[in-house]
Amino acid sequence: MTEPREGSASEDEVVEPVQDETPEPAEAPAEPSAEQQLAERTLDLQRLQAEYVNYKRRVDRDRELVRAQGEAAVLQSLLTVLDDIARADEHGELTGGFKAVADALQQAVVKHKLESFGAKGDAFDPSLHEAVFHAGESADVEVTSIDTVMRTGYRHGDRVLRPATVGVVDPASPASPVEPVETSEAETPAEPVETDDEQ
Repeated sequence: MTEPREGSASEDEVVEPVQDETPEPAEAPAEPSAEQQLAERTLDLQRLQAEYVNYKRRVDRDRELVRAQGEAAVLQSLLTVLDDIARADEHGELTGGFKAVADALQQAVVKHKLESFGAKGDAFDPSLHEAVFHAGESADVEVTSIDTVMRTGYRHGDRVLRPATVGVVDPASPASPVEPVETSEAETPAEPVETDDEQ
């Protein structure tokens, strides 16, 4: 037989279960009045209405952004075609039915807010133009300006799709006559003296 362990209850002792000492519930809170319930429901509806309005604004803004991005992507893919049409026009090869198609294409892209920029004589703007060479100075300009356009730039609304590739010219600096500076013999630098270490 096993001996009872210390601290364990013997067979004769009765262990009473521990009862939770939870206080008796106090009186239940009074049910809110009809006016309080109405005010609470009204606030809930106003919150839901505000959430819906904000959601609708966000969706409309996102929809417009996606539409503008899609339109810009299509217009950007047409830039090389527009460059080819411009080169053909410069060489006098844009005649007949091809000219009518080119004009219709240019009118269509203008309707979608595609603008070209970067003409000779425009002031240079580093946010719109990409300068690849400097053509010197000119008395004809007052600010750094475009002298040569190698590739036209395009923008869609406020977004630059492609900067214009240009050569720039600076305004001529005023020629100021150079006056000779007189120096006295005391101010002339002395010639270095050789020491024994240098020989």
